[in-house]
Amino acid sequence: MENIKQTFDQAELELLKEGLKCSYKERFEMATRLYKIQQTMNKAIIFHKPFIKK
Repeated sequence: MENIKQTFDQAELELLKEGLKCSYKERFEMATRLYKIQQTMNKAIIFHKPFIKK
């Protein structure tokens, strides 16, 4: 379990380092995309209906 956590942490750090190499426009576009996804997920409602009706 600890090994998996380390790999996730390392991957996250690599993504952050790559993000710092991007231009301000690319950063803004990525942040905008993530913000739109967050807004969509906040509005989402999940319904669960049983597959088999009794």
